[in-house]
Amino acid sequence: MSDDLEKSTMRKVSARLIPFVIICYFVAYLDRVNLSFAALEMNKDLKFTATVYGTGASAFFISYFLLETPSNLILLKMGARRWIARIMFTWGILSGAMAFVNSEWAFYIIRFLFGAAEAGFFPGILFYLTLFFPAAYRARMVSMYMVAIPVSAVIGAPLSTSILYLDGFMGFKGWQLVFILEAIPALILSVVTWFYMTETPADAKWLEPAEREWL
Repeated sequence: MSDDLEKSTMRKVSARLIPFVIICYFVAYLDRVNLSFAALEMNKDLKFTATVYGTGASAFFISYFLLETPSNLILLKMGARRWIARIMFTWGILSGAMAFVNSEWAFYIIRFLFGAAEAGFFPGILFYLTLFFPAAYRARMVSMYMVAIPVSAVIGAPLSTSILYLDGFMGFKGWQLVFILEAIPALILSVVTWFYMTETPADAKWLEPAEREWL
């Protein structure tokens, strides 16, 4: 009976959480790397040198590195659901704002703020998974979560390239549309996260009482 309870609980938790966090990380990774696809046309239009581009691209990782730990300390106090929803909303706004960059310093500032906004997302999700998966399951679940990285490369590259061909749509350049259109999923997911994520196993109404108690 105990084995059956464990299997049913883990099956429900996996089905509810793993596809969702994979989608979230896919969108996060896509927004993080779409600069490389937009760069060719963006650099030409804005007359950015390789040095300017490299500095702006690096600014993301500087703020991400500096604020990753503070972000996760806040997550512990506010709860994963609210904080991860906040992360996704602010990174979506800033990712879309990249479309309106018109100078070197605007590029540097927005990329720095983008990194600050996304800081803590990846380890925050890892922490969240530890709340729902006992130690024996964690390595397997984390490896499934990490599948989003190669998936984002396989899907993201042709998607971003295709958007570039929409050059002129609604008066925007192709590189601007890459940032705008790929920011929308993050904004939508921030709302979905607020309502879909369950803070702790004790709050998981989608589990039977015995399953919640076991977890």
